[in-house]
Parts: sequence; C-alpha cells; structure tokens
Amino acid sequence: MNKILAINPGSTSTKIAVYEETKELFKKNIEHTNEEIAKYKNITDQYEMRYKAIMSLLKEMNFDVKELSAVVGRGGLLPPVKSGAYRVNES
Repeated sequence: MNKILAINPGSTSTKIAVYEETKELFKKNIEHTNEEIAKYKNITDQYEMRYKAIMSLLKEMNFDVKELSAVVGRGGLLPPVKSGAYRVNES
C-alpha cells in the first residue's frame, strides 16, 4: 500500500496529512507564531524550521517516514506550471 504525505504551507501554519492510498490516516495543523515567522527574511529561509516541525510531528505520531511512497506539496514559489506529475531526481 502506498503512503503519501501531503504538505500545505501557509503564512502562519503548515498543514499536513498522511494517506494510505485514498484513506486519510491522519491530518494535523502546525501553528507558527508571528514571532517565529518574523525571524526569517523570506519564505525560503523558513525551510529548515518547517521541515523540523513536520519531522517532529511525524515522530510524535509514531510514523516512520521510510514508509512513504511520495510527498506532495501545495503552493510554492514557482510560476504556474502545466498540471500533471513531475519526476523529481538528484539533478
């Protein structure tokens, strides 16, 4: 069974959900205080802070990230792109 982590970063929160195929296993909202967000010059500088928050929450939920088949995200800094799936690799 495929497990998918969905991430939706917002201005003061990061919402995540984990699915097994189409079944939602859990979803959580990680709140970030204005003071925490204000430490960063721009949104890309928040990467490590949000990554650590997500990984900490997954650990708290006793979820092993090695079980993931895919990670998907909403939003971002890219211009509009054609819809569909994109292969992501090291290069």
